[in-house]
Amino acid sequence: MAKKNSKKSKPTSSTIALNKKARHEYHIEEKIEAGLSLQGWEVKSLRMGKVNLTEGFIQIKDGEAYLHACTITPLNTASTHVVADPLRLRKLLLKRRELDRLMGLVERKGYSMVPIALYWKKAWVKLEFGLGFGKKQHDKRDDAKQRDWDREKARVMKGSNR
Repeated sequence: MAKKNSKKSKPTSSTIALNKKARHEYHIEEKIEAGLSLQGWEVKSLRMGKVNLTEGFIQIKDGEAYLHACTITPLNTASTHVVADPLRLRKLLLKRRELDRLMGLVERKGYSMVPIALYWKKAWVKLEFGLGFGKKQHDKRDDAKQRDWDREKARVMKGSNR
């Protein structure tokens, strides 16, 4: 008798959405993972990939962290008795010690909290956000020059190895 393979096949990617603009606009010094408090229609929309993180930001209010301006578009087949607000505040699930540390960094040192990625971790939706400073225009230009130089250097090195 042949044994059945007990390993389940893993999905190819657990990432729901990325905020590519965050790395361009901010110097990210630290990444933090947090859970999200979601409603049922939001989870269904996330499974379909109907989310936009690019304008989102995180704010601490009344000792709790909230995700602002993250659009989760409701599905057409959503329940009729639930009012679906695509821009509602979503509470981040963090421990008190983490919240206190973040409050101190944001209020005293002027850090910004920016969502970077939204992904599945087992059956839970997790938000990865970055703690950092906003970039100035000259920093963005320097980063672009460095990327171009690295690309050109790789091209030259590849040509010389032939």
